[in-house]
Amino acid sequence: MVKKEMIAMLLAGGQGSRLGVLTSKVAKPAVAFGGKYRIIDFPLSNCINSGIDTVGVLTQYQPLRLNTHIGIGIPWDLDRNVGGVTVLPPYEKSSSSEWYTGTANAIFQNLDYMETYNPDYVLILSGDHIYKMDYEVMLDFHKANNADVTIAVMPVPIEEASRFGIVVSDENSKIQEFEEKPEHPSSNLASMGIYIFSWNVLKEALLTMKNQSNCDFGMHIIPYCHEKGMNLFSYEYNGYWKDVGTLGSYWEANMELIDIIPEFNLYEEFWKIYTKSDILPPQYISGEAKIDKSIVGEGCSISGEVYNSVISAGVTIKKGAIVRNSIIMQNTVIGEGCIVDKAIIAENVTIAGACSIGVGEEKESKLSTKIYSFGLATIGENSVIPPGVTIGKNTAIFGETTAEDYPNGVLDGGEYIIKAGEV
Repeated sequence: MVKKEMIAMLLAGGQGSRLGVLTSKVAKPAVAFGGKYRIIDFPLSNCINSGIDTVGVLTQYQPLRLNTHIGIGIPWDLDRNVGGVTVLPPYEKSSSSEWYTGTANAIFQNLDYMETYNPDYVLILSGDHIYKMDYEVMLDFHKANNADVTIAVMPVPIEEASRFGIVVSDENSKIQEFEEKPEHPSSNLASMGIYIFSWNVLKEALLTMKNQSNCDFGMHIIPYCHEKGMNLFSYEYNGYWKDVGTLGSYWEANMELIDIIPEFNLYEEFWKIYTKSDILPPQYISGEAKIDKSIVGEGCSISGEVYNSVISAGVTIKKGAIVRNSIIMQNTVIGEGCIVDKAIIAENVTIAGACSIGVGEEKESKLSTKIYSFGLATIGENSVIPPGVTIGKNTAIFGETTAEDYPNGVLDGGEYIIKAGEV
C-alpha cells in the first residue's frame, strides 16, 4: 500500500448558477479565465507548486469540458503512476447510489479513494477560486499546533462577512467559535473553504455525520469537530484571493489582470500557473488594429480596436470593430464595425457585423436581478447574433438568435433571449 503524507480533494462539481448563461453547459471550474486558463488551473497549480502530487477532483455538474481539460494531468505534472490526478464522478454502488448532495457528502462518498493512500492529512479545496497559496506552509502550521483541523481564513469587510463561514480565534489562532453565514457576524475572519484535516479526524467526522442530508463542511463537519472539543486552528492568509462566483466578481478579477501593476501576477517565474494549451499559430495583428492595455491570446486575428479587455485564444476581431472593458472567450468572432463595451462573451460565439453590445442606460434584469446586475451584457457559448442589432446592459443571450428575436433590431437593457431547449 502506498503511503502519502497529504493528499488533496478538489471539489469541482458545482453548477455556479450565479454565473448565469456562462455555466448553462459547463461546470464553473471549467469556465475560461485570464485569456488562457480555466478557473480550476489555479488550485491544481497550487497543489503541484506546493509539492502535493495526489489530487482527487470531484466532478458532477456538466463535467465533460472539465474532464477533457484535466485529462491525465500532464500540464500540472500530475500524470503519475502512483497518485497523480484522478477524476471522481458520483458512481453506482451496490447498496445506495446518490448524487453528491453536499461538499462533505461528496468527500464521504470517496472514502475508499482516500483510504488507498492512507494519508496523514487531507487537504480539502474548492475548484472555483483564483489565488496562489503554498499549502505546505499551511501544513507546517497544522503540525506545529498539533491541530485536528486547520481552516484557512482571511479578513473580509465586515459588511460582507455574512456571506462566509466566520471564525473567532484567540491570540494563538485557536478557534473559539465558528458560525456558517451568520446574520450578525462576530468577527471578519472568513473561512476560505480550504481545510486541512488529520485523516483519522476527517474519517470519524464523515462517518458520524453521514446521514445528514446535504452534508456540508461549514454546516455540519466543522461544527461537529468543534463541539467534540477537537483542536481547530485558523491559518490567516493575506494574499490575493477571489471567489469568482458572480458575473461582477468574475469580470472584475479578469480586469484586475490588466492593471499596470496587477494585484494578481500571472507572470511570476517561481509560482507558475499551468494549463492545458492547444497548439495554436501565433496571433496576427493587422496594420490598422489598435490594442491598448489588454491580454490577447495565441491564435487571435485582430483587425479592429481593443482597449482594456481580456481576449482568449483563437478570437477574431474584424475591421472597424471596437472592443472595450470586455472578456471575449475562445474562438469567438466579432464582426466588422461592431461596438462591444463591458460585455462577457463566451466561447464559440458569432457576432455578425455592425452590432452594438452593452450600450444605453442600465435597467434592471427581467431574468434575474441577482445574476445580471453589474451593467454587463452576457452572451452564452455557441450563440449567434444577427447583423446590425443593438443589445443593452444587464442582458443575457443564449442560443442561435435571428433578426426576428430583436423587436426593431433592439434588445433593451434588462431583457434576455434564451432559446427553448438551450438551457
